[in-house]
Amino acid sequence: MGVEQENGTSDKNMPLVEEDISNELDLKVKKYLRGDGANLEVLQDKKLKGQLAVREKLYGKSAKAAAKAEKWLMPSEEGYLEAEGIEKTWRIKQEAIVREVDILSSRKAFDLVLPELGPYTLDYTLSGRYMAVAGRKGHLAIMDMKNMALIKEFQVRETVRDVVFLHNELFFAVAQKKYPYIYDRNGIELHCLKEHGAVVKLQFLKNHFLLASINKFGQLHYQDVTTGQMVGNYRTGLGRCHVLQVNPFNAVTGLGHSGGKVTMWKPTSSAPLVKMLCHHGPISAIAFHPGGNLMATAGMERKIKLWDLRKFEVLHTYPGHAKTMNFSQKGLLAIGNGSFVQIWKDNSGAQDYGQYMNHSMVKCYQVGDVLFRPYEDILGLGHSMGVSSILVPGSGEPNFDSWVANPYETPKQRGEKEVHSLLDKLPPEAIMLNPSKIGTVRPSRKKEKPTSQEKEAEMIAAVKSLPMKKKTKGRNKPSKREKKKQEGIVRAKRPFLEQAMKVEQQPSKKQRISEEAELPKSLQRFARKKSM
Repeated sequence: MGVEQENGTSDKNMPLVEEDISNELDLKVKKYLRGDGANLEVLQDKKLKGQLAVREKLYGKSAKAAAKAEKWLMPSEEGYLEAEGIEKTWRIKQEAIVREVDILSSRKAFDLVLPELGPYTLDYTLSGRYMAVAGRKGHLAIMDMKNMALIKEFQVRETVRDVVFLHNELFFAVAQKKYPYIYDRNGIELHCLKEHGAVVKLQFLKNHFLLASINKFGQLHYQDVTTGQMVGNYRTGLGRCHVLQVNPFNAVTGLGHSGGKVTMWKPTSSAPLVKMLCHHGPISAIAFHPGGNLMATAGMERKIKLWDLRKFEVLHTYPGHAKTMNFSQKGLLAIGNGSFVQIWKDNSGAQDYGQYMNHSMVKCYQVGDVLFRPYEDILGLGHSMGVSSILVPGSGEPNFDSWVANPYETPKQRGEKEVHSLLDKLPPEAIMLNPSKIGTVRPSRKKEKPTSQEKEAEMIAAVKSLPMKKKTKGRNKPSKREKKKQEGIVRAKRPFLEQAMKVEQQPSKKQRISEEAELPKSLQRFARKKSM
């Protein structure tokens, strides 16, 4: 009784702050619990009751740990630029942002001026720690963005059109003048992929370990980088294509064509899954939202459109031209054209984008590639005079999952992650427009037997479709013609007649049961298996 009284007095004297924290924690625990706990009092089996009690206890512990972890996560809805009064966010210059942020963040905004080797394109690893840059005149380099250190740079002495990292920073693919090549981190050439031809754009499907490419003849290739097998090789039939982008939600590849069409492909289909007429002029850029249901397209008729991929309908149309576009992890849209970069933001939550930030380059700098850096509020720019990086507050996801992408991983963790990703590798057949269908059960439909009228109609159709060859002189007599016709009719009817005979010869269920009853018990099981 004394202990209960002490507990009661401690509960009464509990500070209000602690009580609020405990209430908040209870709400978050309910969020992570899998519904209400099982009613164990009803069970009579003691063994099952004990096993379920242990499991329920583990569920409670994991939900409590997840609720505590969520409390210390960084806020995901905040961090954007906020204007006061009549001030507008798109009028705030990069110099003002760099001046106000901390020292480490201010170092992330930089300009690499390399006028003799551009224009440049770039790519980041999944964790955002490493960056690969490629100059049109053969300059390749890998940088560690955490330490701002150059890892390797080399010159291939031929035209380079695109660069993309593979599953980690140890390997990257480069689209060169004649063929794409795969290099390692030290700049050593590992493979020459001659089957792809003169590639214009490259993309890597990380969950399937597939390298996708489109060449200047409009051929789409998929190659498995683990086995080296060519999974798919398809002619689009829509002319030369310069726009290739992969939807991160379902790994479907989107192509933008010169006729204003956007086609969506998967490796196991020789025809496009979707063919959309998006613009009246050539497609200049495509970007997919990380959620997978929103697509932005830009056409040469100076229009930018947002599409709902669930209904394949236009949500909004905006005036403007874009040479390159990219969505950030938090849904910001970067648009590059000429020496001007715009960042759009969905202010209302109804996928109606408006201006958020603007950035003007030096007049002679022509932006060719924009790419948001994962888990950082940074936008990378590849332009005609080198590579630049600007700060875009609120663009990156602040809370990274170390099992998915860890910017601070050690070599041991990287090796373990590579093994796990290879074990979890998805087959090319898993790529589809709606990946949530995987694992669902199709409702079973009993196959109805065709009626006698349907069978007769099929037989008549087979007889009518008989090809009658016209013979040469001396072999086209009426008697021979009639004989050949009758032989063809018999040949066409034979499969239907054989099938009908098989059905007639099969004993009915009652006959089968009576025959099995007459057999000895040792042979009845064998007879059942044979009939099945």
